[in-house]
Amino acid sequence: MTQTQTGKAFEYAILQEFNEKLNNITNVKIVQNDALATAKKYFNQFDKQTQGRYLLTASFAVNFLMDIEPRLKHDIGKKDILQLEILTDYQGQLGDVRDVVAIRKLQEWEIGVSAKNNHKAIKHSRLSNKIDFGEKWLGIQCSQMYFDEIGLIFDPLKAIKNNSNSTQKWDTLNNKEDNIYIPILKAFKKELNRIYTTDPKKVACNLVKYLVGSKDFYKVIKGNNEVEIQAYNLHGSLNCPFEKILPKFKTPQINLPDKIISIDFKKDSKTTLIVKLNNNWALSFRIHNASSRVEPSLKFDINLLKAPSSLFTNTLSLPQ
Repeated sequence: MTQTQTGKAFEYAILQEFNEKLNNITNVKIVQNDALATAKKYFNQFDKQTQGRYLLTASFAVNFLMDIEPRLKHDIGKKDILQLEILTDYQGQLGDVRDVVAIRKLQEWEIGVSAKNNHKAIKHSRLSNKIDFGEKWLGIQCSQMYFDEIGLIFDPLKAIKNNSNSTQKWDTLNNKEDNIYIPILKAFKKELNRIYTTDPKKVACNLVKYLVGSKDFYKVIKGNNEVEIQAYNLHGSLNCPFEKILPKFKTPQINLPDKIISIDFKKDSKTTLIVKLNNNWALSFRIHNASSRVEPSLKFDINLLKAPSSLFTNTLSLPQ
């Protein structure tokens, strides 16, 4: 199974554990949609032993979330329904990285979980001469100069794809890193710097909000024998009390950045840029070809290298 498929199976396990633990305590409704059907399909492709491991990992995570989010199990009456939903991938393209959400409309409250299976990448964004990353990520359009510059790289790749009927592979190209990756990264760096100068505070803040998540969420990372839970409490909406019932642990609000300090190539790397921001944020952008066949687009693996010390993280060990 691919990383995407195992991730979706883990989403389903988390939804199931929320339902299992809460439906005898409060009124729970599961939203039936295509995203749920897809996640269930991938979960059901595993053998019973693997399914059990996924559910056990999800169970540990959900128990902990119930301790720090009292509103999961406390309602204000029978009409206060806890709605559980798996979000579509389209939401992620809009900057909402949450996979599973729990919503109480009557309380005007919700929390979300980003479910990860054995990886910590925060985003897999594409670059191409059709994608305006400035508009999409930051709310400020890329310049024509940027598109002209990357067109010098992507247009020949499009010609290779067309002339070979989409059969030519990347490994047939010479000096791929020097001829393709480095020029694209240089153009991306130059354009990000240009956009930054137009509105520094907005761009620094929006970069992290788009890549890390535009809405507050818990990241639940499934390891082999452990599960890690991180609280991205960027806007202060997580960890709320219910009336006089307080969460068992405090997840402090995290300060977003308002300055980009530097954008540089990683030392001895031709594929990775490091973006350092104030308030102790740092991101890595590693570019690669997403497909084995040549196409006029590339993909970023974006990782969070540093976050403020106020980022709440807890690791739970699982029985082996």
